[in-house]
Amino acid sequence: MRDSTKNFLGSGWKFPPRLDNRGRIELVHEEQDVEEAIRLILMTRKGERPMRPEFGCEIHSLVFAPNDPATSGLARRYVIEALSMWEPRIDVLDVKTLPNPRGESALVLDIRYQIIATNSQRNLVFPFYTIPGEE
Repeated sequence: MRDSTKNFLGSGWKFPPRLDNRGRIELVHEEQDVEEAIRLILMTRKGERPMRPEFGCEIHSLVFAPNDPATSGLARRYVIEALSMWEPRIDVLDVKTLPNPRGESALVLDIRYQIIATNSQRNLVFPFYTIPGEE
């Protein structure tokens, strides 16, 4: 039996959607549902969903931006804004942008958040790829 605090976190479709071994849509629960919702918000471009054009994260406007401190600051801001707007089950505690040690075309976002219902702190590392300009 699930504790009532965790029930608040809910259940949702596994992302990407797939079938379980019984042929039903596979679901995720509680903290995993929150994490998948965060990833979905960050991977969705604003305007991508016709019936909800404001849903998503503005970070995708930075795909062709140089990987510099200004872009890093904007990425941090866009992530905080999107998660604050679209994921009410969490408080964003911090977002750090780190250079990717494997290449200059990626920015690593280290997102620390707290699940409100349980007060548990978690983090999610999300890679964001830029396309370097031709010079």
